[in-house]
Amino acid sequence: MMNKRQFLTNMGKAAFTLPFLPYSSVVKGGVPIKSYESKTEDGFWSRIREDYLLKPDYINLENGYYNFIPTPIMMKYIEHLKMVNYEASYYMRTVQWENKASVRDRLAKFVGSTPEELVITRNATESLDLIIGGYPWKKGDEAIYALQDYGSMKDHFELMVKKYSIKTTVVDVPNNPESDEELVAIYEKAITPKTKLMMVSHMINITGQILPIRKICDMAHKYGVEVLVDGAHCIGHFKVDIETLHCDYYGSSLHKWLSVPLGSGMLHVAKNKITKIWPLFTDWENDSDLIQRLNHTGTLPVHTDLAVNDALDYIEMIGIERKQKRLQFLQKYWSDKLRNVSNIMVNTPVEIQRSCGIANVGIPSMDAKELAAQLLSEFRIFTVGVDYANVKGCRITPNVYTTTDELDSFVIAMKTIAKRS
Repeated sequence: MMNKRQFLTNMGKAAFTLPFLPYSSVVKGGVPIKSYESKTEDGFWSRIREDYLLKPDYINLENGYYNFIPTPIMMKYIEHLKMVNYEASYYMRTVQWENKASVRDRLAKFVGSTPEELVITRNATESLDLIIGGYPWKKGDEAIYALQDYGSMKDHFELMVKKYSIKTTVVDVPNNPESDEELVAIYEKAITPKTKLMMVSHMINITGQILPIRKICDMAHKYGVEVLVDGAHCIGHFKVDIETLHCDYYGSSLHKWLSVPLGSGMLHVAKNKITKIWPLFTDWENDSDLIQRLNHTGTLPVHTDLAVNDALDYIEMIGIERKQKRLQFLQKYWSDKLRNVSNIMVNTPVEIQRSCGIANVGIPSMDAKELAAQLLSEFRIFTVGVDYANVKGCRITPNVYTTTDELDSFVIAMKTIAKRS
């Protein structure tokens, strides 16, 4: 007969490994969720929309900050929460780490990393700042980042200036570059013999521009410079294969486009770089060759880690290439309609390979925050205004549930405001 200890251990494992598919077995209010099979592409995305509980007060075109989770993932997340609460300390002291390791292994495969090079963190800021703050800086070392990079990481680099007396060089990335070579040259010109590390955004968060990471990394490595990639908006947004990027470090948030519940991120560190990075908090694992030494966080919501598995199930049901194509279609659908309109400026490259679901649009004579305010108050469209780093406009981030009718409403609103401004 199975003893109680073994029963509870098996229960903890089962709650994690219970398959997300087939979807016919998932219920919503006691009723099986409908099949995702559809004869048309529009029918498929209409079915996906049904998975989202949408607030009727506005059209949400600000999915970049946080991609709130669809119902099937939410249901699984709640079950994980219930299970952890039921098992309590027993779960935490038995299968907690085994389950997280299983999630990590699957995530590593999805992003083109390896289990030995990847850890699950709480967000992209934590992931990237672990590298910036843990790098073995010496007085006089130099680092490079862009004006358009995310503020938290720029601030952390400047903290290193105060702490270690390093020097930072800030480059300016054009909103509409002419070529990959132009972008590579911008970073290359900033390198000196003292440059140790450069941070590059895979996708610039305020414009959605995708940079040629592989080319930048290969160039930097010729000078002995390591590359930290900010991929906060990339995992789950479009297909990412970290191995092929040739970067040294890669951080991302999973609660954005992968639709994991809030408080989930990841960090990839190339195996030959793990030893040199100092951890933020000391871990019991002190083997300098193991990435786990960088991942000490104390007690945290472990049910969120389990939900990464369900988010991977969901995106694999959709297909990452299919999602990428849909998000590119939605962005091009509205941005192409506004690119040649008088008094409107699109701050995102037109070339398909330079963007995906995110783009930025503004009215030159109008404050970006005021534009966002008018879109919400008059047209019930929620966006975010951006007015810094040579970008002036609203960041527009549709999601897979967004319809072309909603984007038509946005286009009409922009044309109306532009005409009267």
